[in-house]
Amino acid sequence: MHFVGWQTASMARAEIFRALGNDRRLQILTWLKDPVAHFPPQRDGDLIEDGVCGQLIAEKLGITASTLSEHMRVLQTCDLVTAKRIRQWTFYRRNEAQLATLASIMGGI
Repeated sequence: MHFVGWQTASMARAEIFRALGNDRRLQILTWLKDPVAHFPPQRDGDLIEDGVCGQLIAEKLGITASTLSEHMRVLQTCDLVTAKRIRQWTFYRRNEAQLATLASIMGGI
C-alpha cells in the first residue's frame, strides 16, 4: 500500500516536471506572475483577481486557442494554474500556493 502511494507521488512529480519542461508553459507562468506588466487591460475580468483571458495568452504566444488549451490543461492538471470562466472566456491565474510548495520541495533536493 505504501508503495502505491509512493508510485502515485512519483508520477505526480513526473507530470510537474513535464509541465515545467516546456518553454511555452514556463513563459506563461512567468507572464502570469505579473499580469499587469505583460497584458493589456481586459474588457471582462480583472487581470489580478480573475486572471488573464486565454485568448490574450494565445495571441501573445502566437499560437492557436486549441494549442493554448492543451498547455493550460497540463498546467491545471499539475495545479500550477487555476481557471475561471467569465461568459464564454476562460481566465487563468497562477496557483501561488502550489508554486511555493514546489519551490520549497525543489530547494530540498
